[in-house]
Amino acid sequence: MPVFVIGQITVRDASRWQDYLSKVGGTIARHGGEVQFRGGLSRVFAGAPSGDKVVMIKFADQAAADRWHDSPEYQALVAIRDAAATVTLVSFSDSFPPDSP
Repeated sequence: MPVFVIGQITVRDASRWQDYLSKVGGTIARHGGEVQFRGGLSRVFAGAPSGDKVVMIKFADQAAADRWHDSPEYQALVAIRDAAATVTLVSFSDSFPPDSP
């Protein structure tokens, strides 16, 4: 079952963030992930967002997402990521029955 990793991001250091972005894509691809969407906040309809940017990455399953996140090559980028931005990463899968809200 596909899993989507969602990142909510507030960039604090644009130069460091660009350094992170130049390296992270290769780690995602090596684990079978594919960026589905990157974008900026355009409107809040309800609640409070935890960032003004978002990324959505699709993996084949939770195990693939875990392998990516826990991989040495991604973990080597975490210090750069955290110095550049405040990031919340979560994963979601389609676990609701078809007739659920």
